Amino acid sequence: MAESVFRARVAEAGLDGLVEVDSAGTDGWHAGDGADPRTVTVLEAAGYAQNHRARQFRAPWFAGLDLVIALDEGHLRTLRALAPTAEDAAKVRLLRSYDPAAPAGGDVPDPYYGSLDGFEECLQLVEGACTGLLKAVQEALEQKERAA
Repeated sequence: MAESVFRARVAEAGLDGLVEVDSAGTDGWHAGDGADPRTVTVLEAAGYAQNHRARQFRAPWFAGLDLVIALDEGHLRTLRALAPTAEDAAKVRLLRSYDPAAPAGGDVPDPYYGSLDGFEECLQLVEGACTGLLKAVQEALEQKERAA
């Protein structure tokens, strides 16, 4: 869900050629599966495109990434522990840390075992945070451009 929303924000900002958006889980339980049908329903109702296959995040990927976004504290800890270096661990941030309305350490709850309402709530939280994440990415790109 977060990948679809942020990919749309990046495209709307005209940055889709500069910013790569991708997602993976911290575990391989659903590797190869498409998105949960409830996720697809909620995303499509909100006008977001979706074409996702689950896979597990791998430590070697850190070398090619500027930022790794976790949706909850558990994922944050897992990803930081997986990071090969302290610099790589510092790349991992909570998505809701980019939402000024979110409480400190705010998680995006996993709606998997609940109803469709949980997926709709999840979308609202993701959308709120993606606005701030886009702003942070734009600022980082501007700093890179000035430094070049």
